[in-house]
Amino acid sequence: MDPGTIVILAALIIGLIYGSVGLLSGFCMMSGLRGWWAEGDGRLARTYALAMGVAIAASQLLAAAGVVDLGKSIYLQPSFSAPVMFLGGLLFGYGMVLSNGCGSRALVLLGRGNLRSFVVVIVLGIFAEITLKGLIAPARIAMVQASQATVAANSVPSLLVGAGLGAVQARMLAASVLSAVLIIFAFAHAPFRKSFGQIAAGLIVGLLVAGGWYATGYLGADDFNPVPLTSLTFIAPIADALQYVMLSTGSTLNFGIVTVFGVFAGSLITAIVTGRFQLEGYRSPQHMLRSASGAALMGAGGVMAFGCSVGQGLTGLSTLSLSSLVAIAGIMLGTGAGLRGALRVRPLATA
Repeated sequence: MDPGTIVILAALIIGLIYGSVGLLSGFCMMSGLRGWWAEGDGRLARTYALAMGVAIAASQLLAAAGVVDLGKSIYLQPSFSAPVMFLGGLLFGYGMVLSNGCGSRALVLLGRGNLRSFVVVIVLGIFAEITLKGLIAPARIAMVQASQATVAANSVPSLLVGAGLGAVQARMLAASVLSAVLIIFAFAHAPFRKSFGQIAAGLIVGLLVAGGWYATGYLGADDFNPVPLTSLTFIAPIADALQYVMLSTGSTLNFGIVTVFGVFAGSLITAIVTGRFQLEGYRSPQHMLRSASGAALMGAGGVMAFGCSVGQGLTGLSTLSLSSLVAIAGIMLGTGAGLRGALRVRPLATA
C-alpha cells in the first residue's frame, strides 16, 4: 500500500478505538472538570490527566528517537497570536459547557443515538468553516495579523535550550517532568486507582495521540506526496468531514476526516453491541438554543485556538508547545466560568 492509504487506514483504526473507549469510559475534559469542581468526583479529570501525561511521554519519545519531526506540526510554528488563541480557548471552553461536551464527545454521543449531538456536530462544523474560510475569516485574520509575534522559543524544550541545555536533554527533561506530574496527579487519587476502566482509557487515549503522530509523520512520510503531520483533533476535521459528505466529488479523504467517521462508527458499533444505543432528543426549544449556541462558540473558538480540548489539550500539549499552553489556559478558564461563578451556566427549568 502507498503511504497515503496507510495513513487513511491508521486514521480509521484510531477513530474506531477512540469512539469505543470514549463511549465506554465517558472520556471528556468538560465532564471531568464538572465532576471534579462541582460534584467532587475527580476520576474523569484524572483520566484526562493520565492521557495528557502518556501523550507527552510517548510523543516526545518518538521525537527524541528521530521517528517523527514534531516541529512540522501546526503547534510549533515560529509565530502565533497569543491573544487570539487565548480568546478562542475562552470561547471554546464556555461553549463546551453550554453544549454539555466538546466536539469529540458529541461524535461519541451521536453514535449512541443522541440526536442533540447531531445538532452540535452540524452547527460546530458550520461555524468552524465560517471562521476558517467564510464570513468571520477576515476578522479572524485581521486580529491574528495585528497581534501575532515571532518568538525566539516556541516550546518548553526550546526555552530550556536557551538556558544552556542541549536539545535532547531539554526535550527529555521537559517531557519527563510534565508527564510525571500529570501521571502522579492522576494516581494520587485513591478512587481513580481502583477504576481500572478509567486507567485503561487514559492510557489508550494518550497512546492514540502518539499513534496519530506515528501514522502521519512516519508511516505517511513520502517525499513525492507528503501527508500533513497531525494527530487527534476535531474542530477543522469535523468541518472538513461535513464538506466531504456534501461535496465529495473531486475531494480526497485525509487523516482528520477519516478519524471523525471512525469515532462515530466506533461509538455506534460499541453502543449496539453493548446495548447502550438509545435515541434521545431535546427537552425544550431553550435547550436546543443553548446547545446550538455552545456549538457555535466551540466552532469559532476552536478555529481561533488552533484546536479543541483534544486538539490542543492532548495533541498540542504533547508537542510541549507554548502556544498550546496559552490555548489550554483559555479553555480551562472558559470552562471554569461556565461551571462556577457569576457566568455559570445554570440548569434549564423543567416543565
